[in-house]
Amino acid sequence: MKTILIRVYVAYLAAAEKLFKDYGEKADPWMTLVGYFNSMRELGGMRRVTDDAIRTRLRQMDARGLVKRFINPDTTEELTSRKSAVDIPRILDRLEVTFDPNRKGGKRPYDVVLATNMISVGVDVSRLGLMVVASQPKATSEYIQATSRVGRAFPGIVCTVYNWARPRDLSHYERFEHYHATFYQQVEALSVTPFSPRALDRGLTGVYVSQVRLLAEEFNRNEAAGRLMHPNTLLESIEHDISQRAGLVTASQKTRDLTENMLAARRDEWLSKVSATTGGAVLTYRAQRTGRDISLLKQPTENGEGYFFCLNSLRDVEPQVTLILADQAMDNPPPEKTEKTPEGGEE
Repeated sequence: MKTILIRVYVAYLAAAEKLFKDYGEKADPWMTLVGYFNSMRELGGMRRVTDDAIRTRLRQMDARGLVKRFINPDTTEELTSRKSAVDIPRILDRLEVTFDPNRKGGKRPYDVVLATNMISVGVDVSRLGLMVVASQPKATSEYIQATSRVGRAFPGIVCTVYNWARPRDLSHYERFEHYHATFYQQVEALSVTPFSPRALDRGLTGVYVSQVRLLAEEFNRNEAAGRLMHPNTLLESIEHDISQRAGLVTASQKTRDLTENMLAARRDEWLSKVSATTGGAVLTYRAQRTGRDISLLKQPTENGEGYFFCLNSLRDVEPQVTLILADQAMDNPPPEKTEKTPEGGEE
């Protein structure tokens, strides 16, 4: 496995260098190779190989039809949990540095960055375009997240190197084309308890509004949010179906009653917004910047009250909270409070 990785790394690094010599800065997205590993043990072994065997072979690649490439030890870095919170921003900033044929002095960009699943989230470096994945990650969602770090602004290349001795890698190799054509269907389900109070609080609004818009054409258009009236047989049918589904899945009458009450609260708030829309204003599902639209649905990151916060991402589901931590005197005990006597003195 390690021998194959060495050859793959050398081939991609030398080919990128040839493109760089021929086309200059246009080849920059493929000049930094990102190596992804499933464990720190595998990454540690590849780090030593990169500093030794790969550097040596790259100096002889002109004899193999490509060009020589000289990489320094300080242009190889790792992005793992072994790095401190101070080092990680520095590494990310240096990843933004591009390869420039006219560069004279200054900080040189990275040739190789070896990473674990730390790179899966929070790394938004648009210039990266080349990744080599060592063995199939354990989860499809992790595979998608990790490989999506490259090719964000330019066409990306992802090379997955399988280990023939691992049955799981062999299975993915045999189904490679079909798996990659349908890998969004292979994403593992989230471990969310169905119809728990918190899950209902987060997901019920989107389901409720979607049912209303899809089952009745008169409520489908964006500006039709203000046409809702009560009593309404459509609303009663939707609320009955959703609450019945909750009761059947959980086999609990309590859950069914909770779902029914939460749907009723959303219906009442919707109707109150309709009745409060006056003076030429229009209640819409989403505001269209006309100056007179009032949006029924809100982003989950917005502040405010009510039930109509609708999820559109699994990341930003709460508004940001500013936290200021004063740690200057954390090791010192708090000052003792003084109490005033009735005569105005201090004890």
